[in-house]
Amino acid sequence: MRYLRPVIGGSIVVAALWVIIGEQMSGASANAVVNAEVVTLRAPVAGDLTVEDRVLGARVEQGEVLARVEDRLVDNVRLSDLQMEQSFAETELTHATERLEAAKQARDRLAERSASYQDRRVEELATRFEFARERVERLEAGSVPGEADTETGGSPAEDGSDTQSPDEGGLTLTSARERVAVLEIELAAARAGVYLGDGYNDAPVSEQLSMQLETDIAALEADLVRAQERLDAVSARVDQSRVRATLAGGGQLSSPVSGLFWEVLQADGVIVQRGDPLLRILDCESLIVTLSVTERIYNDLTLGQSAEFRMSGQSDIYDATVTRLAGSGAERIYGNLAVAPSQQHLERFDVTLRVPALNQDSELGCVVGRTGRAFFERRPLDWVRSVFG
Repeated sequence: MRYLRPVIGGSIVVAALWVIIGEQMSGASANAVVNAEVVTLRAPVAGDLTVEDRVLGARVEQGEVLARVEDRLVDNVRLSDLQMEQSFAETELTHATERLEAAKQARDRLAERSASYQDRRVEELATRFEFARERVERLEAGSVPGEADTETGGSPAEDGSDTQSPDEGGLTLTSARERVAVLEIELAAARAGVYLGDGYNDAPVSEQLSMQLETDIAALEADLVRAQERLDAVSARVDQSRVRATLAGGGQLSSPVSGLFWEVLQADGVIVQRGDPLLRILDCESLIVTLSVTERIYNDLTLGQSAEFRMSGQSDIYDATVTRLAGSGAERIYGNLAVAPSQQHLERFDVTLRVPALNQDSELGCVVGRTGRAFFERRPLDWVRSVFG
């Protein structure tokens, strides 16, 4: 018992020294700040600036209108010329369409007349063919022995008798048969759309005009396609010129990100030049943690190394990853960040952490500027912190 007390006391002293030394020697940052990128909106053209009335630090959503820049002296002469050329092209297209439609209507009317003519011509030839064939049948039967062949110019006998000589009767029958054969050929040709006979062409005038109109319609269709292509080309140039005129005339400036209305760089109502910075928007979706460490800890860090971050006054510990090792004197890399480094920070070695939970936790909000500490090694009292917070 006499030796137990010194052993227990020595163990307690050793454990205390181990905890103190372990806590002090563990890799930790001197300071850590929640930071984020800042987006600068610049004037797209020279003109009058109008800034929406909004409190600094107000929440803005992506696409929300923040300001307007308008150039009232923009040159629209080229756009006006192209619009006039577009009107001419539209008129030309309308005329080509009307000419083509008129030609098609005329062709359809001629086609109807040609079809009607063919029907009547076939009907005429069929009637003549039937009567001619009946005549041949009667001549062959001898039922009209005294009838003269009117087709060949024959006449009754000079003595007034109705009888004919055998030669005259044979000629009459032959002539009638010839007439039947000719009519049969003409009828077959008419049904096929070809017309035979003295003083006739192989097609009626209406059909010939319809064929000529087919050629004209083909040319008019080509003109219509050419007019449409010209209108499309001019319309495309008008659209491009309108876009250029719109851009040259200015317009609305919308927030490219969701975040906070951070800074106004130009006053409302002033005349700005193209490219002038106007507003700055804090991108709340790009939260990072910037911190500084000693040279010893910095030399032991590597990109992609895991770490932990805890904000001051909170017990929650967030997993983090080392994404940038900027070293000492890293002032210029903070030009597009919301929180600039302190002089003490610049005297140490700069490190950047990515903490995904900060962007995913909606209850935290955009906590830019909150401070804390980052740890790169396990500490002896981590289990106590996890139990008691």
